[in-house]
Parts: sequence; structure tokens; C-alpha cells
Amino acid sequence: MTAAVLLTGFAPFDGADINESWQAVQAAAAQLRADGIEVAQLELPVEFDAAGYLLEAAVREHRPGLVVATGLAAGRRAVTPERVAINVRDARIPDNAGDRPVDEPVVPGGPVGHFSTLPIKAIVAALAQEPAIPAAVSQTAGTYVCNDVFYRLLHLLATDPGLAGMRGGFVHLPAAADLPVEDSARALVRAVRTCLATPEDVVLTGGAEH
Repeated sequence: MTAAVLLTGFAPFDGADINESWQAVQAAAAQLRADGIEVAQLELPVEFDAAGYLLEAAVREHRPGLVVATGLAAGRRAVTPERVAINVRDARIPDNAGDRPVDEPVVPGGPVGHFSTLPIKAIVAALAQEPAIPAAVSQTAGTYVCNDVFYRLLHLLATDPGLAGMRGGFVHLPAAADLPVEDSARALVRAVRTCLATPEDVVLTGGAEH
């Protein structure tokens, strides 16, 4: 089975009843399909190893041209495409399987980091045209399962010749208290459309002092 786009979000974790990333993915996928774009969607468990394995399997099954993984960033008030995934696991809290790795690599022997292959600055520029949806480039995806999935995805795309040309990356979404899920879904739709229409990123300021 092939799909133009693979979207992923996460299951609830840390005692929460919902995870806004999965809610946003479901709504965005429905809208993109209504617009004629082939979309596969996948809810990932908040578990080291399991989430990455499931994502890798889905990439190989669906062979999309574009993979946009998403996760919840409680406390952030903006939609934040991530610039870089780092090869470290350092869990502040246990995952849903009870694992809590500290200072372990995501991929033993892998490079220190992988840069997103999404046009992250073009995404931020596009979202600036959407009313009431703040957006910014993020310089860190953390060291929990979101970063784990992000790194595993990019490492797969960088090392599997059979996936040459596939682009992928990660977008963090705010909690519903800071941005309604429908706005996060609208942001994802705009992000996907921007990726499909933008083969190379634009040159815009998107750095940070800290």
C-alpha cells in the first residue's frame, strides 16, 4: 500500500486521558483526504523502542513521499516544527511501559544528530498566514519518546537506500489549553500542503539565543 503522506501522533501518557497530537492528526487526515490527498495515519504508543519500531514498519508498508510525526509539547504556546533530532534517551518520567532510560543512545553507533528534511522555515512562514496559529522553529525535541521517534525516523531515511527521496520530520503541538485542537489540525493541514509544494526550504531567520 502506498500513501502520499504518513501522519503520526501519540497515545495519552503520564495519566492524561487524551493526547492532542493524535486528535489533531485524525482531524487533519480527514481534511487532507477530503482535498484528494492520500493519507495514512498511525497512533504510536508512548514507549521507547515500540514507537520507533511501529513507525519504521509503517514507513516501509505505506512508502509515503512525506512523513510528518507529531507529539504534544505541553507548555509551548506555538506549533513548532523541530530542526534536529539527537541520539540520546534521557527520560524525566517513565514511558507507558515503565521504562526510564538515562543517557542511552537512541541508535547505538548512530550519529549525534539528524536534521529534519522538512521545509521547517517554510512551514512557519505558511502558518504566519493562518490567523490565531502561532508557530516557530524549535531547536530541541527533548530527550523523551518524541525525540526518540524523530531520530529513528530520520536515521531510517538516511540509512535505507530503498527510501531515498522520502522526506520526514517532527512537529510539536501545544496542549488544547494553549491552542484548540482544531487549530492544531488546521496547522497540520497547512504544514503538509507546504511540504508537498516546497522541495527546498526557504532562507529565513529562525534561530534562537537560548
